[in-house]
Amino acid sequence: MILELLSEVFPPKSHFEPQRDMPDLTGKVVIVTGGNNGIGKETVKELLKKNAKVYLAARSKERGEAAIKELYAATGKTAQFLELDLASLDKTTASAKEFMGKESALHILFNNAGVMKTPIEDLTADGYDLQWGTNTLGHAHFTLCLIPALVAGAGTSPDGKARVINVSSDAAYGSGINWETFRDGPERRKLSPLSLYFQSKFGNYVFSCELARRYGDQGIISNALSPGHIITDLQRNIPRIILTLTNWTRHPVDKGALTQLWAGTSPETLKFNGKWFVPWARERIFLGQTNEAELGPKLWNWVEEQRKGHLA
Repeated sequence: MILELLSEVFPPKSHFEPQRDMPDLTGKVVIVTGGNNGIGKETVKELLKKNAKVYLAARSKERGEAAIKELYAATGKTAQFLELDLASLDKTTASAKEFMGKESALHILFNNAGVMKTPIEDLTADGYDLQWGTNTLGHAHFTLCLIPALVAGAGTSPDGKARVINVSSDAAYGSGINWETFRDGPERRKLSPLSLYFQSKFGNYVFSCELARRYGDQGIISNALSPGHIITDLQRNIPRIILTLTNWTRHPVDKGALTQLWAGTSPETLKFNGKWFVPWARERIFLGQTNEAELGPKLWNWVEEQRKGHLA
């Protein structure tokens, strides 16, 4: 296992090169959450180069539109802004409805946005731990709101598939799920912000597998991945001294987009569903808890319960 982990921190050279290997995406409609910076922004850039119609989903309209201008300067193509606040179930519902008011089909959904090691006091608008509520619940709710568009996307794709790419982390290897920590209380306060982040990333993996199981027969394929140790603003809450000491293990942002671009666009990955991908563009057995088949239905039912009252 140690050698496998090391191969994810220092991956072999990628066999996948976006400009060389990504197919033309003309006619494909794509959403990238957190597309205004970091790995998400790099993902949007490469998709635009291949002629996809990309919705850059972000909480801040100002930062989103600034990113769209930068991407236009780099590619000559214009992404579409979609306002999305994953820390509010109602606002997430509104975002999905706005998208479906503009598009009848969604071909690729990159659940890329995330927060990391946020202060323990930080909660979502609905009272959930900010990391769990954003990274796991927010993305799960957004995805489920978009199921009609994804089914339509599968129906209008030549390959008969729509893809959901769930960006997790190798942090998921170090966690399970403590059901008493999703809202604030004594059990949550026992965990560190970093432990809560690990849990949210494991939640991404569990949800991804369950989505694959439930919707694979309708043409929706769902896979999760670790993008690698990448230099991005996601680590802004990590102490500077730790970042300085670990800089040698981290890679530039273009590398971070490789695995999700491969997962979301390559003909090679159409054969995968409910799988786990690692840097750079490799399929691998998940190295953490492997009881997702047991946890999946429980997490799915929990998510559906939370969504009640937030679908109007």
